[in-house]
Amino acid sequence: MPHTLDAGDRKLLTAAGLLLVVLVISAALLSPRRSQGMSAYPSSYSANWDGAKAAYLLLQDLGYRVSRWEQSPTELKGEASTQVLILAEPLQSPSPEEKQAIREFLAKGGRILAVGTRAALLLPQSSWFQEGFPLSDKTTFRPLLPSPLIRDAPEISMVPPDHWQPESGSELVIYGNDETAAIITYAVGKGRVIWWGASTPMTNAGIRESGNLALFLNSVGPAGSVRVLWDEYFHGAHSSLWPYIAQTPLPWGIAQFGLLFLAILATHSRRQAPIHIPPARSRLSPLEFVETLGDLYSSAHAGPAAVRIAYEHLRHELTRRLGLPGNISDADLASTAHALLGWNESEFSGTLSRSQQAMNSGKLDDGATLPIVQQIFDYTSRLELKHAAKEERHQG
Repeated sequence: MPHTLDAGDRKLLTAAGLLLVVLVISAALLSPRRSQGMSAYPSSYSANWDGAKAAYLLLQDLGYRVSRWEQSPTELKGEASTQVLILAEPLQSPSPEEKQAIREFLAKGGRILAVGTRAALLLPQSSWFQEGFPLSDKTTFRPLLPSPLIRDAPEISMVPPDHWQPESGSELVIYGNDETAAIITYAVGKGRVIWWGASTPMTNAGIRESGNLALFLNSVGPAGSVRVLWDEYFHGAHSSLWPYIAQTPLPWGIAQFGLLFLAILATHSRRQAPIHIPPARSRLSPLEFVETLGDLYSSAHAGPAAVRIAYEHLRHELTRRLGLPGNISDADLASTAHALLGWNESEFSGTLSRSQQAMNSGKLDDGATLPIVQQIFDYTSRLELKHAAKEERHQG
């Protein structure tokens, strides 16, 4: 027999479907897109063809002191002349303080391997250019000037920049052709900038091309004399992976999974939860019973009877739990309660004495009855609490 959905199920499924459509559309509109004019950035974390994890691990295997740099350039410490900072396709713009810190790093003798057009935002004395289309064919470039950068690299291949023509006389074009520069270098103070027009030679796909690996190692320098800092700070990784992950579709995937989990939880709880019969309420609540009983005692002027009931109950519980005979005197009972329970003997003895007087009086008004009954109930409650705590210790 076919199963038909009730109105509640239809509303739930409709709402879940609409919310899923909104999430999918939002992910499509808000997820980071690659500009056609910019190549993907070569992150040292990425094993994709356009990442640079292979180059980072290769430096480790060759004995370089290499580490990922996830802090601001203002935190650069130590001897600058023995440090190389790799700025591989930086995505974020620097603050004035960070740009000044990079300038001071170079002035003190540091070396920077910069990659891509956006490196111009960070570098002093920089010239702007347009990057080539990342999916276009790579171009082979040959050296134009003698330089340590061309050792064992008679040619390199990379996505060509779009007509990069440095105008400053201090910028030396090391690799290039008649149309564009590919690799330039220039000095800043005691330091040096080595600037690639594209990241191709250091990517996982491009580092294996002829001459690219040699160019990369020549740009970094000898293994034993430098400390390599691979910048991930300007990729958004500020001392944690979350800013990097936030730029991927993963957060949207987590949100969609959470929505699916909540939908499953809601339907499961509605279909599989145990059935409980609502408890039947008494027509006379305990509080109403107490009030009715109190009115009966008051109208009958039965204060002594109320005191007797409370008094006898307290004595019964005390003698039973303390192992005392039922005919023990009040004085002995108070003394034993003081010894075994730590109760104040004089106060407890006084309560028992007043109870005896109230029970023996022929008539006791409500005002005199209530304080005595309250005192007796107080001792009864203390006895029950002590007994309950003892049972919990035994069970534990």
